[in-house]
Amino acid sequence: MLAPKRVKWRKVQKGHMRGKADRGGSLFFGEFGLQATECGRINARQIEASRIAMTRYVKRGGQVWIRIFPDKPITKKAAETRMGSGKGNVEEWAAVIKPGRVIFEMGGIPQSEAFEALRLANNKLPIHCKPISRASEALAVKQLETDRDERRAEKAAKRAQVE
Repeated sequence: MLAPKRVKWRKVQKGHMRGKADRGGSLFFGEFGLQATECGRINARQIEASRIAMTRYVKRGGQVWIRIFPDKPITKKAAETRMGSGKGNVEEWAAVIKPGRVIFEMGGIPQSEAFEALRLANNKLPIHCKPISRASEALAVKQLETDRDERRAEKAAKRAQVE
């Protein structure tokens, strides 16, 4: 399973999962990918279970890239422990996921097969994800550009009315 070789701090605070992913939101290696639509934490066991589900479905064909790494230590206190007496021990490692982050990428297989493998991988994860492809990504970028151009045109029209 995935875990860091060494870390600077043994225990970290929970933190916040606000906003959208500021990096890792587009396909980089393969033609198809699994993109998160909500925020959450994915631990190392869930990443490994998803990876196994994908590779078994495609019968070890094509390529799979894991785009996330569990680098956040999750601590847990023993059951029936009284309050206080410090923070619990590190029990697992997790990756913090924000909406828009690409979790897995696949290449070298047909789209229908890739999307089914990504669906099976999504079933192993605690957050909702959607399969994407290079073509769908290009359409989304084009849609964003047209929306941005329309907003600029509306602003220009309002400015013209005011003046």
